[in-house]
Amino acid sequence: VKDADRLESELYDRRFLVARPLLQALQRQPSVLLVDEIDRADDEFEAFLLELLSEYAVTIPELGTLRAEVPPVVVLTSNRTREVHDALKRRCLYHWFDHPGFARELAIVRRRLPEVSARLAEQVTALVQALRGADLVKPPGVAETIDWAEALDALGATEVDAELAVSTLGSVLKYREDMDRARGLDLAAVLAARGV
Repeated sequence: VKDADRLESELYDRRFLVARPLLQALQRQPSVLLVDEIDRADDEFEAFLLELLSEYAVTIPELGTLRAEVPPVVVLTSNRTREVHDALKRRCLYHWFDHPGFARELAIVRRRLPEVSARLAEQVTALVQALRGADLVKPPGVAETIDWAEALDALGATEVDAELAVSTLGSVLKYREDMDRARGLDLAAVLAARGV
């Protein structure tokens, strides 16, 4: 029995602990911890994160409390799909990001999708920029711009016209109301106005 107890106690040793990103951020200095889309996390994770941000420590019942010698820089992102708890908000500094302008967004698309033709990348970026001004339920983000350009490229397109844009809107818009509104836009005029 004593041997079994000893063996069991050895299981709860730091050498058997797999350090995931939160613990890694506490153990490595300097470190930056990115918690992307905190608004999609459950309440239990948010409470756990609160301890981490309050004390820069994690408590593991079998091992005790592990503290950071140097607190990590923690970056939380949120798309505001739900409100996070006030206690967590009080520990944050806020910075709001607007969608990038045409040149910046195009540079992002070109960097992420170098295989996509330059003309297609410019056209898709121009169309997304126009869609954002159309009072949509969910304006497309840069990720959707990339998805749309990638989908069109997969279809073999090196450029896009209004008809192809309308038939592939599901790559960039996720709500029926937004697709209906986009179909009512003069996408050919958007392309002509941008000279792409």
